[in-house]
Amino acid sequence: MATSISSELSHTIRALRQHFSDVVLPLWVGPGFNERMALPYEALAGDTGLPLPVQRYRAMACARQLYVYATAPKAEHASHADRLFDALVRHFRDAQHGGWRYSIDAEGLPLDDTQDLYTHAFVVFACAAYFERSRRAEARQTMLQTAQQIELHFRRADGRYHAAMSPDWMHATAGPAQNPVMHLTEAYLAASRVAEPAWFAHILRNMAQGVAETFLHAPTLCITEAPVARTDLVIEPGHQFEWFVLLNSAPAVFSDLELALALPRGCAWAREHGVASETAGVCAALHEDGRMSDATQRIWAQAEYARYLAASGDLSALLQQLRQFHDRFLHPRGWRECLNAKGELARVDMPSTTPYHLATCYAALPAT
Repeated sequence: MATSISSELSHTIRALRQHFSDVVLPLWVGPGFNERMALPYEALAGDTGLPLPVQRYRAMACARQLYVYATAPKAEHASHADRLFDALVRHFRDAQHGGWRYSIDAEGLPLDDTQDLYTHAFVVFACAAYFERSRRAEARQTMLQTAQQIELHFRRADGRYHAAMSPDWMHATAGPAQNPVMHLTEAYLAASRVAEPAWFAHILRNMAQGVAETFLHAPTLCITEAPVARTDLVIEPGHQFEWFVLLNSAPAVFSDLELALALPRGCAWAREHGVASETAGVCAALHEDGRMSDATQRIWAQAEYARYLAASGDLSALLQQLRQFHDRFLHPRGWRECLNAKGELARVDMPSTTPYHLATCYAALPAT
């Protein structure tokens, strides 16, 4: 980003990136990495930084870590990404049915063989980033094969996507949901930068139109978590900001579509009702009339709000938000995953999935 920024904003962004480099990245090549399994632990204790007892390992968590280290700058990060890619394929590829199993147990045995769209989306996303870094043909092949499986098995006749399928692909176990499709959009955007851009662009446009028809809430112009035909709708402010950044990143694909035209107004509604004026903290969820549904402030939603402010060019608000983010959510040993409405710690662990949100956020901030 070529925009000129203030020295204060520049200093704040450098401090965030330094914390990520000096604190977050070492956590997951050190105490957060199980050398025997060659997999990241699911979570570390927030106070000690030591692994919490292992109940499972998820493919999605491994894929998110693969993205983080594939996009981190040092040579040691690249070699760690090599290990993560090999472990992803070895532990989670479903050799019998194709696709990817959801999780394995502490000893590496299959635990949940559900074919999960969210998981498949992150495999595509991570493999795109890893191929861009490593140029390993296997990563590109895995990315394209997984995308083809998604289109063959998850996509319905009406163009919507099931959120989950049985291990043998014979029946859907969960219908359309917003979040997996959002991450599939993110994944296909990343994939289009390294392979088949016209094919992915065509699918992305159809996906965006399907999201508008299924999840776009007319009174607020926000994207709901469940299809708008349902009752008791919930709106997550963080997802409005995340969708804005995704569509804003590819105007040639999305700019003339209904979803892209609606999102700026949906984000304005989310800011008005879901962002605390005194702390710039983003709440977890709202009712469709703007009432609070979940006042918890999750770190990922703060990261997506920062990306949105950077993408929309609101640098004054970005400075204030990043200052609060640094002071409220980061600490010298890691981060605070969730705060309650009073600003108190609401979750004591540090999940291995969170560095992905920090990485994508910091990459989107202005250059310093």
